[in-house]
Amino acid sequence: QLQLVESGGGLVQPGGSLRLSCAASGGTLDYYAVGWFRQAPGKEREGVSCISSSGGSTNYADSVKGRFTISRDKAKNTVYLQLNSLKPEDTAVYYCAAKRGLATMLVLYAHWGQGTQVTVSS
Repeated sequence: QLQLVESGGGLVQPGGSLRLSCAASGGTLDYYAVGWFRQAPGKEREGVSCISSSGGSTNYADSVKGRFTISRDKAKNTVYLQLNSLKPEDTAVYYCAAKRGLATMLVLYAHWGQGTQVTVSS
């Protein structure tokens, strides 16, 4: 059973950066599309970014385009989300998820991590 563990969250000032990691165990991510999602208190979980199994296709929510970058390292069985120019409205629990087939920004993934908190505040 594929298991995902996120790390890299924390408290950062506005304008700062973080790199989130999504490490897989119990299987290889090579055959999975991976998505990053976030959920702020009182709000629904929303798609932030996703990457195809090959890494050749990526997609971003309009709110993070130009600031966040998704990538994958097959040798490390890990997907990353680089967060730059962070804003207070980026504060949320960030989750990674994996699925067979096409990558999507919709919450249609079979495997989920436990989440990592990102707080952007001065």
